[in-house]
Amino acid sequence: MSKMFSMVAWAKDSNIYEVNIRQYTEEGSFQAFAKHLPRLKAMGVEILWLMPITPISQKERLGSLGSYYACSSYTKINPEFGNLNDFKQLVETAHLLGFKLIIDWVSNHTGWDHHWTFEHPDWYLKDTAGGFTEVNGWKDVIDLDYRQQAMRLAMIKAMQYWVRECDIDGFRCDMAHLVPLDFWMEAREQCDAIKPLFWLAECDEPNYHQAFDLSYAWNWMHTSEKISKGAASLNDLRNTLHSYSQYPFNATKLYFTSNHDENSWNGTEYEKYGQTAKAWWVFAATWQGLPLIYSCLLYTSDAADD
Repeated sequence: MSKMFSMVAWAKDSNIYEVNIRQYTEEGSFQAFAKHLPRLKAMGVEILWLMPITPISQKERLGSLGSYYACSSYTKINPEFGNLNDFKQLVETAHLLGFKLIIDWVSNHTGWDHHWTFEHPDWYLKDTAGGFTEVNGWKDVIDLDYRQQAMRLAMIKAMQYWVRECDIDGFRCDMAHLVPLDFWMEAREQCDAIKPLFWLAECDEPNYHQAFDLSYAWNWMHTSEKISKGAASLNDLRNTLHSYSQYPFNATKLYFTSNHDENSWNGTEYEKYGQTAKAWWVFAATWQGLPLIYSCLLYTSDAADD
């Protein structure tokens, strides 16, 4: 299988730092996070991944603050974080310091009161009664219907907005495998026409490397955790790594011992790996691929991460 797109040069042999704006500082804002950029630069961080920056739906929200992954608009800023100018300033400051910045993109579903629900209800999947639905058991979101060409075009236009308006450098695409591959091929072609971007897929599917530069090493993380608990062997690890070696030419994996999902539902890396946590992180940071650093939370709330 040949790869249609090439990774931007600046992403090769780089690293990614995941940022939860809400919980990173007590203020939970773009401006407050920007103060940490010099420290992150000194740490050697190169690519900043911001969890979703769009506003959160009110209807059916989880907890008092809701999940970032249930958006009410694809082209507005979550007012908790600041305004559009604040975000533009963050991107500009990051670029001046030598960082690249990518944003989380949630294409499979929206929140229940996304403006498309009343402007274009035909853009959503429906249940047998004709109501909005979601097939994965997530109560705060509803699924989009990728058979609707007009919706696909609107989604790409929304992605292009952030490239043109704010000069972002790429996308981390949430649950990428739930969205048809041909959509991602089209989205990448159209967005890369503005400027070459970096594309990270939250999936462990080899064929999605036709559209994406990087995909999650979920199987590696699960296998390494099992080894640390005596539930798997080094041969299992070898088999996982061998499977990755059979990926399309130049396909790259993202290695991690923690991320916002793991931290929310399965515990910190120290709770998962115990005394082997640091050793597995060294492996993740040095094996062929890119390492993900999940930022420690400096401030916590009752909000749901996902």
